[in-house]
Order: sequence, then C-alpha cells, then structure tokens
Amino acid sequence: MLVRLLDSVARFVGKRVVLSVEQQQRLAAWRALPASRFSQPWANSRCVVMDVETSGLDLRNDRLISIGAVAVVHGRIALGDSYSVVLQQDVASTRENILLHGISGSAQRDGMPAADALLGFLEYLGKDTLVAFHVTFDETMLRRAMRDYLGLSFKYPWLDLAYLMPALNPALAGKHRTLDDWVTAFGISIDARHDALADALATAQLWQVATTQAARNKIFTFEELCDLEQAQRWVYEIS
Repeated sequence: MLVRLLDSVARFVGKRVVLSVEQQQRLAAWRALPASRFSQPWANSRCVVMDVETSGLDLRNDRLISIGAVAVVHGRIALGDSYSVVLQQDVASTRENILLHGISGSAQRDGMPAADALLGFLEYLGKDTLVAFHVTFDETMLRRAMRDYLGLSFKYPWLDLAYLMPALNPALAGKHRTLDDWVTAFGISIDARHDALADALATAQLWQVATTQAARNKIFTFEELCDLEQAQRWVYEIS
C-alpha cells in the first residue's frame, strides 16, 4: 500500500492537487492547443466519441473507472484512433457493479494512475469536439475526475446524441430515449454492452447516422448541430 501511495503522482494535499513536473508539462501542452472551432464542418474534421464506466450512478459519490473513446475523422470511424483506459482504484467497486461492466477488482486496482490516465485522454482528445449519448453523466464524472486528479476545470464543448437523434427523427422521439433504443432502431450492434470502448464505438456509428441525416437537411457544422440539440432540449423541458 505504501508503494502504491508513493507511486501515485497526483494526490490531494488539503485541497491542492500535486502533479509531477512531467505531468504539469503535459497538462500545459494540452492547455496551449488552439480551441476547437464549432463553426467547422464535421465532414472536414475529427471528433471524439466517448463513453465511461463508473462505480455507480451517483454523480456526487461514485467514481470514474474507465474511459473508452473512438475518433470519427472526415465522417469515418477511425478504429486505429481510439483510447481505452482503466483508472487505478484504491478500492474496487461492488460485485454487482463489476458484473455490469466486467472490469474485475484486480483490473481496477492495477489500472493506470488516474492522473496519467486522464492526461492520456486529454492528449488523445486534443481540442477536438466531444460527442456522447446522455452527456450530462459522462461530462459530470469526467469533470469531477479532472478536478480531483489534475486540478483542471474541464469546461468543454460537447454534442449530445440523446437530444440530436430525437431532433432529427421526431417520429421516433417519444419511444426512443436510451442508447439501446436508438442503436436497435438503426440496426447497430454492440459487442459488449457496458464496456466503455464498445459503447463508444456503437455511439460513433449512431453519430454517423445523425450526421448523414443532418446533411440531408443541409446542416453541416458542429455549431448548427449544437443549435439543433439546444432546441430539442427546450422541447423536452416544456413537454
């Protein structure tokens, strides 16, 4: 246990996160990257579709366990451009939780130190647009981990397929609320549900459906999709 604590490169001292010099340099290099431009067309750019696995659904107390992400480059899924990591846990999640995502207790305890796992994700992401299904959960868990282990306020632009798909497919909106609903509707298979990388890959295929449909409606940029998403959020709020 002492060795593990010494090997942990990011930790709290009171409320202050302490990073090694190398980690500080990696974080500074990411911060220095130019910001993503929402005005650019997705067909000429790279975006990152991601999913997470956690120790539970409590946004305040549960922990981020794994991140899975795949890039969509110029509209095509780039299988060789992916990221998958298990964050090292001091204490493994419950048996019921392990049965859900399949990440064993030993795999959790032997995972990558959280600060390095998160820095690796930032380096993989660059400053490209993030896409997910039900962004609120993924974003909250990721932001809390970034704050706790890197001291980073991760305020970042996302696109949420949980709102885009109903906006693009109003006839299906009432009956389709979950990722399973939408992937089934479009014949997308998920090899291992509740595996972060597998879910990210299925979500990336759903993203391809969304952008194809958007193009038919002469919607070509991330900014236009963001406007469509926000309009659908408003519809849900008043319904």
